Amino acid sequence: MQRTRTAGLLSSRRMLAGLLLIGVASLGLMGLGATSASAATAVPTTACVANATTGCIQGTIKQGNGDPAVGVRLTVTNGDTTENLVTDAAGKWGVAITVAGPSTVTLDTTSLPSGNTLDPSIANPATVNGGLGRNAGTIFKLVSGESTGLSTSAPSTGDSATTGSVTWERFLQQAASGIRLGLLLALASVGLSLIYGTTGLSNFAHGEQVTLGGLLAFVLANQLGLNLFLAAFLTVAVCAATGYFQDALIWKPLRKRGLPNTQLMIVTIGLSIALQYAFQFFIGAKTVRIDKANPVTVEIGPITLSVQSLWAMGIAVAVIILVGLFLLRSRIGRATRAVSDNPSLAAASGIDVDAIIRLVWTASAGLAGLAGVMLGLVLNGVNWQTGLQLLLLMFAAVTLGGLGTAFGALAGAMIIGMVVELTNLVLPGDFKYATALLILILVLLVRPQGIFGRRERIG
Repeated sequence: MQRTRTAGLLSSRRMLAGLLLIGVASLGLMGLGATSASAATAVPTTACVANATTGCIQGTIKQGNGDPAVGVRLTVTNGDTTENLVTDAAGKWGVAITVAGPSTVTLDTTSLPSGNTLDPSIANPATVNGGLGRNAGTIFKLVSGESTGLSTSAPSTGDSATTGSVTWERFLQQAASGIRLGLLLALASVGLSLIYGTTGLSNFAHGEQVTLGGLLAFVLANQLGLNLFLAAFLTVAVCAATGYFQDALIWKPLRKRGLPNTQLMIVTIGLSIALQYAFQFFIGAKTVRIDKANPVTVEIGPITLSVQSLWAMGIAVAVIILVGLFLLRSRIGRATRAVSDNPSLAAASGIDVDAIIRLVWTASAGLAGLAGVMLGLVLNGVNWQTGLQLLLLMFAAVTLGGLGTAFGALAGAMIIGMVVELTNLVLPGDFKYATALLILILVLLVRPQGIFGRRERIG
C-alpha cells in the first residue's frame, strides 16, 4: 500500500512538472509575440472612430491560408449613402456611418485573391445593424477549394483550412493553431472529466455551458457595454452559479432517488437540447461577436496569431496550472481526487461526498464558461451550437486521456488539438475531425483505459 501511494505521488509530481513546462513554454511564446506586435500591426485603409454622431462598420478578411486578403473590394450602403472600400495590407476595411439602422455590405467576389472563394454559408450581401456611437461588423469567411470549419455555420478553429504543398511555414502555423485549440479544449474538458470521475456521469449538456459562456460574454460586453475583462469575470461567475444550482436542483435529488447513470445521461441529453433552443430563442441563430473591434495580429516568424489568441492561450495556461496545483496541493483537491477514486471509501473516511460533487459541478461550469469566452474571442464569433460542435472533441480528449482524470483530459485535449489542426496539411475540410477520432480508436485498441487511466478488472 505504501509503495502504491509513493508511486502515485511520484506520478502526480511528474504530471505537475509537465504542466508547468507547458505553461512556461506557452507564456514564452506570448512574450516573444509581444516584442513583434508593433511591427505586425497594420492600419486600416479607412480609420473610423465612433462618437455621438458617427458609427462604424468594419471587419477583417483573411484568405483560406490565414494570410490577409489585400485589395478586396466592398460596397457599403447606409441610408442614401454608398461607399466603395478596398481592404488594406492587413485585410482590414472600415467605414463611418451617420444613419442608425441596417446597412448593406456587398463583397465583390471577383476581387478575391486567386484560389479563394467566399464560404457558401456566408450571406452576400450582408445586412449589418449599425448604430451611432458604436462599432458593428460582419464576417466574410474565405476558403480555398472546399468549405471547412466546425460547420457551415461557425468559424474554423484554425488559421489555415486548406490543403496544398506542405511547407515548414504551414506546419508551424498549424502547430500553433493546434496548441491553441488544445489549450481551449482542455479548459472545458477538465471539468467534464472531473464530473465523470466524481459521479460517473457523462454530461452531454457540458457543451451548452461553453455556449452559455460565449453568448453571455456577448450580451455583457456588447449589449450592456461592459469592459471586456469585467464581462469575462462576470460570465465565469454566472456560469459557475449555474453549475451550483444544476447540482442542487437536478442532479443531487436524482442521485438521492438512486437513478442509474444511464437515465441521468439521458437527462443531460434532454437538457442539452432544451438549452440549445433556449439560446436560439433569446439570441437567434446568427453568429455574434464578443469583441467587434478589428482583431490585431502578431507575427512570430512564419506564425500569425491574433492578440486575442495570445491572451486566450496565456489565460488557459494560467488557469490549468492553478487547477493542477489545487488538485495536488490543497486539502479539498485531495478530497476531490479521493472521491473520484472511490466515493464509498472517501465517505467512510469522513469526506462530505455531496459537498465535493457540488464543488466539482460549480468549478466545471465556471471553467466551461471561461472556455466559451476564450473560444468566442479566438473564433471571432459564437453561436447557439458552438459548444455542441466541440462536444465530440471534448469527449474524445477525455476518453483518450483517461476517463475521470483531470490531467488525462489535459493530455488528451493537447493531442486532439494538434491532430485536428495538423491534419489540414494533407487532408481537406472536416476530414481532420474524423482523423482525431481515428487516432482515439487506435489508442483505445492498444490502451483501453486511456493515457492516464487505470486498468480495472471487470467481472
